[in-house]
Amino acid sequence: MDMKKRITVELRNRRPVEIVELVVDNSRSADGEVEGLTDAFTELEFLSMVNVGLSSLAKLPSLPKLHKLELSDNNLSGSLETLSEKCPNLKYLNLSGNKIKELSNVEALQNLKSLQSLDLFNCEITSLEDYRESVFELLPQVTYLDGFDQEDNEAPDSEAEDDGQIGGEGPEPGLSVSDPDPGLSLYEDDEDEDEDGSEGGEVGLSFQVNRNDQDDDDDDEFGEEEEEEEDQAGVQGEKRKREVDDEGEDDDEDD
Repeated sequence: MDMKKRITVELRNRRPVEIVELVVDNSRSADGEVEGLTDAFTELEFLSMVNVGLSSLAKLPSLPKLHKLELSDNNLSGSLETLSEKCPNLKYLNLSGNKIKELSNVEALQNLKSLQSLDLFNCEITSLEDYRESVFELLPQVTYLDGFDQEDNEAPDSEAEDDGQIGGEGPEPGLSVSDPDPGLSLYEDDEDEDEDGSEGGEVGLSFQVNRNDQDDDDDDEFGEEEEEEEDQAGVQGEKRKREVDDEGEDDDEDD
């Protein structure tokens, strides 16, 4: 598919001004020039044209908000001065796998004052003596060359940076990034509440059983007291009967 048609497909019935990211990798440029891309893409921040057969950037339109440009595996050897004119706010530029041979080819990038990361991997220029030192000296604004700084510290993950800066989404409102699984903590809280509730239920049940046992004991004690009172009443009745009988006998003897 040619580049112009590919761009039309990627638009998906949207206006160019609505596009923030555009990827046309592996499409074909008939004459080695940029095709189908116009000045109407004013909001474009990320553009990838990997392996599209580019040999020139002369027809690159003005892209004032472009931060990241992927141009690896093309046939570019010069015309890089167009970048500082058309993409003045470029921060990341990947030119790996192109035909850049001399330091003079990248000298035009000096005017890209915001350029922080430059990739020239698999370009002939990397075989030059003191290649890294020379590029860092020529482009002092560049922090990372081929993924490493001057002290050989690796660059941060560019994909993670893109997620946070170019069309990326931040954390959901109300959720802490440091919390790996907010739903888990809520679930644990529910479990704690359930455990507390079950313990309370057990305590209530135990209390009820003990209360019932106590009531049964009270009933038994009350029944025993009634039996003792009945026994005492019976004994007293027998005693009174014997006393009456004794008095009767005494009366008969007196007669």
